[in-house]
Amino acid sequence: MGNRRKARELALNALFQGEMNEISAVEKFPLLCENFEINKKSIPYGRELVYGITDKLAEIDAKIEKSAKNWRVSRMSVLDRNIIRIAAYEMMFKEDVPPRVAIDEAIELAKRYCGEDSPAFINGILDAILKNIGMAK
Repeated sequence: MGNRRKARELALNALFQGEMNEISAVEKFPLLCENFEINKKSIPYGRELVYGITDKLAEIDAKIEKSAKNWRVSRMSVLDRNIIRIAAYEMMFKEDVPPRVAIDEAIELAKRYCGEDSPAFINGILDAILKNIGMAK
């Protein structure tokens, strides 16, 4: 597994823990790195994701709301919502991550950590986000 995929998993863990414990993911991130066996090469990108998503959360969630027909972000499962946030952040703000790679990585995370319907649900929302940001081909 590549360092970026591990970084995405680390970011997902921090975002999830932040929501479940009502502690900021930014505060949770260093604790995760200190207390668990984390691949040191994945920490910088994981930190960039957590801090970037936290900083741009309102903008990311607005884009998700616009793209998710009949779904409010608050009604999505915590894991689905945060996987979508990671991919949306990469598609919107990371020029070095091709949007299709962000989507594929999100689907892989969903297959590993979510229910059987989540990969298709996440894929549908991310495809809509891609169209909404004008990058669909």
